[in-house]
Amino acid sequence: MADSTNFDFIYNPIKEKMRETVSHISYITYIEKLKPVDVDGRFIVLQTPNENFAQYITGTLADKMREAIIKADVGVSDFRLVVEGSNEYAYNPPAAEDNYTPPSNLDKKYTFDSFVVGKNNEFVYAAALNVAEDPAGTYNPLFIYGGTGLGKTHLMQAIANKVLAEKPNLKVIYVTCEQFVNEIIDTMFTSRGPDARDRGNKLRQHYRSADVLIIDDIQFIANKKAVQEEFFHTFNELVSKGKQIVISSDQPPKELTALEERLRTRFSGGLVFDILPPNFETKIAILKRKAFEKKCIVPDEVLTFLAQDSGDDVRTLEGRLTKVIFASKLHEVPITVTLAASALNEAVSEDGKEEITPDSIINAVCSYYNVTKGDLVGKCKKKELVQPRQICCYLMCELLSLPLMSIGKALGNRNHTTILYSRNKVEEMCQVNDRIAKDIDDIKNIVLKK
Repeated sequence: MADSTNFDFIYNPIKEKMRETVSHISYITYIEKLKPVDVDGRFIVLQTPNENFAQYITGTLADKMREAIIKADVGVSDFRLVVEGSNEYAYNPPAAEDNYTPPSNLDKKYTFDSFVVGKNNEFVYAAALNVAEDPAGTYNPLFIYGGTGLGKTHLMQAIANKVLAEKPNLKVIYVTCEQFVNEIIDTMFTSRGPDARDRGNKLRQHYRSADVLIIDDIQFIANKKAVQEEFFHTFNELVSKGKQIVISSDQPPKELTALEERLRTRFSGGLVFDILPPNFETKIAILKRKAFEKKCIVPDEVLTFLAQDSGDDVRTLEGRLTKVIFASKLHEVPITVTLAASALNEAVSEDGKEEITPDSIINAVCSYYNVTKGDLVGKCKKKELVQPRQICCYLMCELLSLPLMSIGKALGNRNHTTILYSRNKVEEMCQVNDRIAKDIDDIKNIVLKK
C-alpha cells in the first residue's frame, strides 16, 4: 500500500469530527492510533494494530466513523480496516440492501419522441438525450432551468423513461424536490423509535446507490439547511462514484441565493441549460402534436388562432386546445375558429351570469360527492376523498386555461407533478369505468349550467 503520510490530509479532518463525537478515552485509545494507508474509490483504508482493535471499531464505532467521514467532506464516504501486516480487510462494509423497484411516478407519455423541439429548446434537448444515452458521460451534472410549463419535467422524465427502457440494469430515481424534502425530514429528523437511525441510513443508502438521480424543482430546498446538508453529501458521493445527476430549477444556479454557496458551485460545475419560451412556429408544432395525441383533427387556422396571445406557458397552450376540443364534443359541432373563440370566452357560461373558476369547480365536486371543501383540498388519503380530489383536478385541467402550478395551489398547494398524475389517472379511468365517465359529465354540466 502507499506511504501512509500521503493520506493524513484526508484522515485529519475525519479525526477532528470524531473528536466531537466519541468520548475522550475512545478517541485517544482508538481513533488516534488508526493510520490512513490507502484510498480505494469512496473508501479510506485505515490500518489497526491488531484484530481485537479492528473488532472493537467494527462493533462499536463504525456508524460514528461513517458519519464523521461524511461530515468531514474530504471526498470519501466510508472506510475499510486492515490489520497491520495483513493485506486482507478486517472490516469491509457490506453492500446495503436496497429493494429497488423502478419509479412509479413517471408519465410514460413523456418521451423524447413526444417532445417538440424548436429554437428555444434544441440545445437542452440534445444534452438531455445525450445523458439518457450515456449516463455520467459528458454532461454531469446536467442542470436545466426555465419558467413554469416550458418542458423541464417532460425532459427530466424522458431521461428516466429512456434509461429504464434501454438500460434496465441501472438504478434510476426520479423524485420531485418536495418528495425528497419530505422523505429526508420525516425519516431522518422527525423519526423516533429504536430503529430511527436504521431507517435514516436506509434512506440515505437508497439515494446514494442510484446510478441516475433526477430531482425536479431543486429550488424547494432553499432555506432548509439540514436537507441541503444531506443533499450536498449525496451529490458528492454520487459524483465521486461516477453516477449521473440531473437537476431542474426555475432559476440558474447563481440566482438560487437561498442555497448554500457550495451547492450552487457544484451545480454550476456541470452543464447548465435554460429552456426559453417557444416562438410562434414552435407553438403551432406543439399544438399539432397535442392534437395528434388526442386523436383529433384541428384545422390549421384554428391552431394559428390558439397560438396567438397564448402567453409563454406550454401548459396554458395545451389547456386552450383541450377546451376547444371539449366544446366541440359537448356541442357536437366541428372545430372552427368561431367555435374556438366562443370556447375560450366560455369562462362565462352561456347565460353570461357566472364565471368558471377553480372555486366553482371545487364547489361542484364537493356538492356532487357530498364532501367538504376542507376535506377535498386537504391531505387525507381515504379513497372516498382521493377520487373526488383527482376528478376535481382533472376538471380544472379540462375547463380552465391555468398552469398546473396554479391548479395545484387551488387544491391545497399540491405540486404540478401531483396534478399531472391525477389528470392522467382520471383520463385512464374514464376509458375503463363508465361510472367515472358519467360522474365527470354530470359535474361538467353542473359547472357549465347545462
